[in-house]
Amino acid sequence: MALIRGRGLGLELMMAGLDFDAALAELRAKLAERPGFYQGSPATAVFGPQRPSDAQVEQLKALLAESGIEFRGVEQAGEELARRRALRPKRETHLSENAKSLVADFAGARADIAERRKRGETSVRRVQPQEKRELPVVTVPDAQVAPPPPGTLYHVGTLRGGQALHHVGNIVVVGDVNPGTELVASGDIVVFGRLLGVAHAGAQGDDAARVYALALHATQLRIATCIAVDEETRNASTEPEVAFVREGRIVIVPFSKAAEEIAQ
Repeated sequence: MALIRGRGLGLELMMAGLDFDAALAELRAKLAERPGFYQGSPATAVFGPQRPSDAQVEQLKALLAESGIEFRGVEQAGEELARRRALRPKRETHLSENAKSLVADFAGARADIAERRKRGETSVRRVQPQEKRELPVVTVPDAQVAPPPPGTLYHVGTLRGGQALHHVGNIVVVGDVNPGTELVASGDIVVFGRLLGVAHAGAQGDDAARVYALALHATQLRIATCIAVDEETRNASTEPEVAFVREGRIVIVPFSKAAEEIAQ
C-alpha cells in the first residue's frame, strides 16, 4: 500500500517494495478521498533498489499534478537518511575543569583495582560488620504508582499543507499552521501564529480542552466530540483568541475575556 507522510516541508510517497501499478492505484484512491488537501505541497517518491522507468515516473508525475502536488523527484530507500546524517553537524566534546580533574582520579582508581587483583583480593574493599543486629520488620503498604501525566509536544516552525502532528497530551506550535495541516491532541492546542488548518483538541473525549491561537481561523475546529464554530458568539478580534466548549457547542472569545467567559 502506498504511504503518504509528511517530511520536512513536503510529502514523502513510500513505494519501496510495492508493485508500481498497485501502488499508483492506491495513491490515486487516497488522493481522491481528500481532494485539495495536499494542494501546493511538494512530494518525493521513495522506491527500493529497482528504480521506476521514465514512463512510470511520468505517470506518477501526472497523477500528482491532478491534485496540485509538485513532483520533486525519485529517491531510493536509505538515500534521505544518509543525506541527513551527512548534513548533521559533528559534535565536539569539551570537558569542564571539574570534569578534567576526574581523569586523574579514575586513573588512580584503576591502578588500585589492578593491584588488588594481583594480590587475589576483590576489586572493591569489603567492610565486614563486627556484629549482627536484627532490624525491626516494618510493613509497608503497597504503593500505588500513578501514571505519568501526558507530556507536551513543541514544534518550532511553520507547518505546511500535508503535514500533521498527533500527540497524546498538549501540542504547542511556534509558527503558522497553514491550510491542509492537521493538529490532533488529547489535551490543549496552542499556536503562536495563525491557525488556518484542522485542529482537534481533547481528541480522547476531554471537552475541557481548549484551542489557543494568535489568529484563530481554522478550516475545521474540533474539541472532544464538538465540531466547527458557533459563529453567532464570535466577533472580529485583533488579539489572541481561545476556543472552548460551552453547553455542547464551540465558542471563540478574545484571550483577554477568556477567564470570564469560561467561568460562566
